Amino acid sequence: MHIAIVGAGASGLMAACRLADAGEVVTVFERNSDVGKKLAITGKGRCNLTNNADIPTVLSNIPQNGRFLYGALNNFPPRAVMDYFENALGLPLKTERGNRVFPQSDRAKDVVKVLENRLLSSGSRIVHEKVTGLEKQVDGGFLLFGNGRTHRADRVLLAAGGCSYPLTGSDGLGYKLARQMGHRIVAPKPSLVPLECRGTLCQALQGLSLKNVSVKVCRTGDGEKVYEDFGELLFTHFGLSGPVILSASAHMRDMAADRYEVHIDLKPALDAQTLDNRLKEDFKKYINRDFSNALSDLLPSKMIPVAVSLSGIEPHRKVNEIRKEERRRLGTLLKNLTFKVKGFRPIEEAIVTAGGVDVKEVNPRTMESKLVEGLFFAGEILDVDAYTGGFNLQIAFSTAALAAKAMVRP
Repeated sequence: MHIAIVGAGASGLMAACRLADAGEVVTVFERNSDVGKKLAITGKGRCNLTNNADIPTVLSNIPQNGRFLYGALNNFPPRAVMDYFENALGLPLKTERGNRVFPQSDRAKDVVKVLENRLLSSGSRIVHEKVTGLEKQVDGGFLLFGNGRTHRADRVLLAAGGCSYPLTGSDGLGYKLARQMGHRIVAPKPSLVPLECRGTLCQALQGLSLKNVSVKVCRTGDGEKVYEDFGELLFTHFGLSGPVILSASAHMRDMAADRYEVHIDLKPALDAQTLDNRLKEDFKKYINRDFSNALSDLLPSKMIPVAVSLSGIEPHRKVNEIRKEERRRLGTLLKNLTFKVKGFRPIEEAIVTAGGVDVKEVNPRTMESKLVEGLFFAGEILDVDAYTGGFNLQIAFSTAALAAKAMVRP
């Protein structure tokens, strides 16, 4: 039996390895000159390859079609993924804050390397060729077309990713191949993506990174909170980015201009009264200074002119002239810096693609197409996505392992 895998990303490589474990020799088609190109840059180059959590926790971090993944996760849960990398592939791991799992080396390329080595050691091969067409044959096999050549396979796994980070090869090609096989594609949307904000405030703060802030996202109309967390964010010329913002974006479903507001607490460790006391102490310390020169102990230098402007207090007023209600208004501002969200950045800048092959047309017990016998799917090409923390790679590995298991059946 000849098995072809389209895409040598996280899911394609894992499927090839699991097939190799079962004694199968496969052909993996990869358009890039290197395998695992996107995997090699995940987690800021460290690769958060899973989350050391139980299955209910993983499912709670999958907002879209989580139930579809129940079988895949039970077949290859986080603990099994960790065991496979450590004991079968020889890659030592470590668990960090939030149960995020990384290689001990902190090198994403090591994750790619152990998968590639296992694949090649089995006798399987990697063909660096773009597959542009897929055709089902009357005898049950498939023809794959690319670079002027035709390849034959008995079974095919589409693991070509979504359409985020197109420079790594994820440009939506897998959707085209799935459509050729009659599958419906749920419109792709960005997830884990920076936010564009209204006004010039973010532009004024461009380049400023804040590490210990609290972020809350609310719907503009009713004020309902859709997300809240603590972490690092980055101001950019277009709006907001950074880990906590990327996480927030996954909770902002049905995005539309001005539907959401982001509220930033610059001093989450201080309640309102404690912050007011802190301001009183700083103003007492710098009693003869202008207001604009009295906030250096409290705020980064780039934030000071912005805070002064938003406060409505004249920059050159002496701090001993600032009234109690003005000081408290400043404290409220620092605890609730608000941004109106205009929309997501383009999908090309997203870490993950939401949308993809409609899971109603895929068997959740095998990852095989319900429409075309012998055609399988794994990873980001499917209409499933998760929050940050290693859950998206867990989905890739679990769906790949289940597909591989089903593909070796007689």
